[in-house]
Amino acid sequence: MEERERILRLWFDMWLQQQNLGIESIFAEDVVYVESWGPRYQGRDLVKHWFEEWNTRGKVEIWEIRQFFHKGSETVVEWYFQNRMTTGAVEDFDGMSLVEWTEENRIKFLKEFGCNRGCYNPYQYGDPPRFREEKAMWF
Repeated sequence: MEERERILRLWFDMWLQQQNLGIESIFAEDVVYVESWGPRYQGRDLVKHWFEEWNTRGKVEIWEIRQFFHKGSETVVEWYFQNRMTTGAVEDFDGMSLVEWTEENRIKFLKEFGCNRGCYNPYQYGDPPRFREEKAMWF
């Protein structure tokens, strides 16, 4: 479990440092990676390309791990994420990643789930519920 947590911390650090510090050593060649808002990358070479290309358009400012859960060949990691794109747009949200491991402790599947940070109680003022009139985020 410590090795798996070290690998996930390394992956997050790569984004924070905008440097490939070992994509080839942490992902299985046939990895499947699904972002919380829909994009799906199949194969380590495509994950590497996405990482390098994305970092020309933005910077991950915070990717803070909150906790890990382990069961068999799977890990769930809860985190907080914030980025700033070259356009000036800033995004932040809470999230979790479901990770499946090979026997060699390489990531063979990773699926992210996102949650808006601006939570509220639509029943604060009773029935009927009052929902904010704002566009939902992309996940």
